[in-house]
Formats: sequence, structure tokens, C-alpha cells
Amino acid sequence: MTLLAMDWALLIEKAVLILIIISVSLLIAMYETYAERKVAAFMQDRRGPNRAGPFGLFQPLADGLKLFMKEEIIPTSSNRFLFVLGPGLAMLTAMMTSAVVPWSSHFHFFGRDISLQIADINIGILYIFGVVSMGVYGIMIGGWASNNKFSLLAAIRGASQIISYELAMGLSIIALLMITGSLSLGTIVTQQQEGHYYFLYQPLGFLIFLICAFAECNRTPFDLSEAENELNFGYHQEYSSMKLGFYLFAEYINMFISSAVMATLYFGGYDIPFVNDGQLAAHIGQNPVATLQALSLFLKIVIFIFFFMWVRWTIPRFRYDQLMHLGWKVLIPLALANMLATGFIVLLKANHWHF
Repeated sequence: MTLLAMDWALLIEKAVLILIIISVSLLIAMYETYAERKVAAFMQDRRGPNRAGPFGLFQPLADGLKLFMKEEIIPTSSNRFLFVLGPGLAMLTAMMTSAVVPWSSHFHFFGRDISLQIADINIGILYIFGVVSMGVYGIMIGGWASNNKFSLLAAIRGASQIISYELAMGLSIIALLMITGSLSLGTIVTQQQEGHYYFLYQPLGFLIFLICAFAECNRTPFDLSEAENELNFGYHQEYSSMKLGFYLFAEYINMFISSAVMATLYFGGYDIPFVNDGQLAAHIGQNPVATLQALSLFLKIVIFIFFFMWVRWTIPRFRYDQLMHLGWKVLIPLALANMLATGFIVLLKANHWHF
């Protein structure tokens, strides 16, 4: 096979993988809305959606069709270009984050090893932080361009919240990087094979990362930018039709990708628990094992998503001063202490010292 033919084959592989991941992300985001309503109904002793299709399974399709069919309203006093750009930017940054997540090891087809990771770059974690930090622009632009004081207030809340909690999240990741020695998500997953999950070595770091993930996704109890009973629906107050749909979908896609990143960094990613993946591949073949690995990762993601929903319907919203106090005076000092303690232990091991 010539070099040009190999390049074309690789390009086609990546294009197909991108389409699959985008489609799966949108499908999961749709049914996260269904799952959220079912979980809420279960906790409140109700039935939840049960009209559209068996067990209400077609409810997300009905909701999507409703958003498509709704009248599109753009306020005359708004900045039209930025008003349209806001939800598009929120959706784009939500989808871009999945590019460096390894969804499985590799499949073997037509004499080629096809990786289920769009880009295995050696700065994968930095890429995720860079893209996530851009997501705040979608909120801020949408709130400001609406020319609505409640939308602007909610956008400012959301921006300051995300900036505050990104600091603690970054510090918790620095502690993890001291152990891994790599920024590549593929390498981090490989290091956790055979059940050596980093959650066991960084429990405090994982807890800080988890709390910050709630704040980054604007999920309860950190949904101060969408506080309906305070701010008339929050930063997307003036949005309708699929522009509103983009903002809502972006939140659920962020929840899905955040769950994937937490599973990858702290719970072995696609590693199958209590199983030697290499020995299993020697017995049943690489392709069945790669399929089982993808299912293993998605099971971990589903558990995290359920936890997101469980917390939403269990814990009340913080006041804004409590939110800032937790971020700046609790999580950041804890993350710094965790980082220093991790560095000290790594230094001891590097020099073969003992307590």
C-alpha cells in the first residue's frame, strides 16, 4: 500500500469515527433528557414520560420535533450575530472535547488496526482544558447579546463560576499528572490496566474533580446561571426553537463527556474490571474484546450520568456566596494540599526513601 493510499485510508477512518462519535453523543444527549425525567419521577413517586411510545421511549424525539417546529424569535434589541453565535459556540465546544477520549483499544479490519480515538495527542488533558474554558464564551455571549438584564446577570454568574472552579479542577489534575507523568489520555488508560485505577491513589483529587465537573456542567447544586426561580430561566431567557435546543443539548453532551473523562482519568477508561484484557484477546480475538472494552467504558459513563441526575434531585441549590466560598476557600486550598502531598510522596518514591 502506498503512502498516499494509507493517508486516504486514515482520513476515511477518522471521518467515519467523528461521525459515529457525534451521532452517539447526540443520541445519548437526547435520551439523557428522558432518563433525567424518569429518575426524577422515580424519586418523586411519579410515572414520568409514558405517552409517546412504549414506556415513553419516543418522548425525546417528540421534544426534539417540538423544538424544531417552534417559532424562532430574535429580539429586535439584541446583537443578531452574537445572538446566533452563542448557542453554536456552546454546542461546538461541547462536541470538540470528545476528540481525545479513547473509547476502546483498537479494532482489526482489512489488515489494519483501527483506533477508537480520534486524536491521541500527547497533550490531551491540556486540550480538554483549553476547549472547556472556551465553553464559557457561549454562555457569556448568549447572555450579553440577548440585551436582557436577567440573561446578562446569569451569564456573569456562569462565567465567574466556571472560572473559579476550573482552578481547583486544574490543581487536582496536576496532582494526577505527578503520578502518570503523561498528558495523553491513551497513556493514562494503559497505565491503569489490571485494575490499578488512579481513583485508589487520588481519592481526594477525584472528589475535587467530580465537584468541579458539576460546576463546569452547570448542574445542580451549581446551576446558578440557570436558576429559574431567581433569574427567569437564566442566560438563555430570550432563546427559542433550536437555539434553545443547542444550549440544552450542550449541557447534556458536557455531562456525557465529563463522565467519559472522569472514567478515563480515574477508573481505567475502557479497561474491563477484574479481567486481563490481553489474555482475553488471545482467547476470543481482538475485535470482541474491543467491543467489550467500549461497553465497559459506557457502563462507567452511565453510572456517572445517573450520579449527576441523582444529585440534582437530592441536593438543593447553593446560594451564590456559598458557591464562591466553596470554590475559593475550600476546594482550591484542598487541591493545593493534595498536590503538595502527592508531590512529596512521589519525591520519596523517586529517591527510594521510606517512612
